[in-house]
Amino acid sequence: MEILVVGSVALDTVTTPFGDAREVLGGSATYFASSASFFAPVSVVGVVGEDFPMEALEFLRRREVDLTGLERRPGRTFRWRGEYGFALNEAKTLETQLNVFAEFHPRLPEPYREREVVFLANIDPDLQREVLTQVLSPRLVAADTMNFWIQGKPEALRQTLKQVQILIINDAEARMLAEEPNLVRAAKTILGWGPRSLIIKRGEYGALSFSDGGWFAAPALPLENVYDPTGAGDAFAGGFLGFLASTRNFDEANLRRAVIMGSVMASFAVEAFSLHRLQHLTYPEIESRYRQFKQLAHFEDL
Repeated sequence: MEILVVGSVALDTVTTPFGDAREVLGGSATYFASSASFFAPVSVVGVVGEDFPMEALEFLRRREVDLTGLERRPGRTFRWRGEYGFALNEAKTLETQLNVFAEFHPRLPEPYREREVVFLANIDPDLQREVLTQVLSPRLVAADTMNFWIQGKPEALRQTLKQVQILIINDAEARMLAEEPNLVRAAKTILGWGPRSLIIKRGEYGALSFSDGGWFAAPALPLENVYDPTGAGDAFAGGFLGFLASTRNFDEANLRRAVIMGSVMASFAVEAFSLHRLQHLTYPEIESRYRQFKQLAHFEDL
């Protein structure tokens, strides 16, 4: 099954306690496609400025990611500058320059309209629905959002959620969206608005999955090297949806396997700045880490 992702392709400047990186490749669509491309064909819709170094995406072309839908317009590329303290779950945004992304309206090339799996990355919920008016009959639609849209466009976001099967957000966003500090009650509220499943990312504490089929908790793998958590959530979504697309199976048991695979891909993303680790990743490494995750949570009955 082929995947369509609509989101940002950006240049990031990031500072963490372990170093910094300036004007490096970033963006939600980029991290997602990098991760998902290990499992299934991916098509990207986004926009960059005339200053964007297109050669930075050559590794995606080598993985046969379709970049036909990536527009290049006069002006500057979307930029984000942020920093992390030792609490790497929380990013402090220092500067956001929307630039050409400010006027972005997704226009799907004709072949993209037939994609079976759609990921609506973190963009304006009105734009997310614009995408859904252009796809024909997707089997699975998943979405992400953030506090900016939750606070600024709550009604538009609720309209989008009616058309989404899976929502993938972090724990702070889930609490804010539901206006409920308890994650279990927050999940019940959000599921009542339309999604069949809610995946809550919790960084170094793992991930939670909520659906009618029950709850599932995935651990986070203890890592020796963590340099930059930027994009880890999108890498998670890429692994999660890429696995589902490759197996063509959306039942509850496979959703749980997909959560683990998403966690696997996120664990690689944080091991280097920008997409450096994902660019040099191999599938045998993914398989090995998946087995590590299985072993981490395995125990025998008495």
